[in-house]
Amino acid sequence: MKRHWEEVARDATKAQWAGIYVTMNAKGSIVMNRAAHERMGKPAAYLLLYDPANNTIGLRPTYPNIKNAYPTLKSGRHGGRRISAYRLLAERGLHIKETLEFPDAEIDQDGILLLNLRTAKVSNRSVNHPKRRNKETV
Repeated sequence: MKRHWEEVARDATKAQWAGIYVTMNAKGSIVMNRAAHERMGKPAAYLLLYDPANNTIGLRPTYPNIKNAYPTLKSGRHGGRRISAYRLLAERGLHIKETLEFPDAEIDQDGILLLNLRTAKVSNRSVNHPKRRNKETV
């Protein structure tokens, strides 16, 4: 039998884990996926920046022995990283009730990962997490 193959075009949509994925919870933990950490150059620490005029958090790669450096900690099994940034919430008076996802997280020309709090949304993954659903039914 002769086959009549038709090629299926691929669009520019990236695979789920190929893009930058960053969240922040009410305790100030900023978690990024492996792709985001690798695009930042796999630093051992970040400088935590805040722009109050634009309500934006910035993460600049640095070395762990630099003053004010926040070390990265392993998060999960797939190469994600976590930064404990509760001090940012406390000192800047930021109140986060739910885990936020930054859908438009990007790396600027200076190599700073930008997390815009104005466009952040509640993370569906945290809302639908099995542990959370079990608490709500009890």
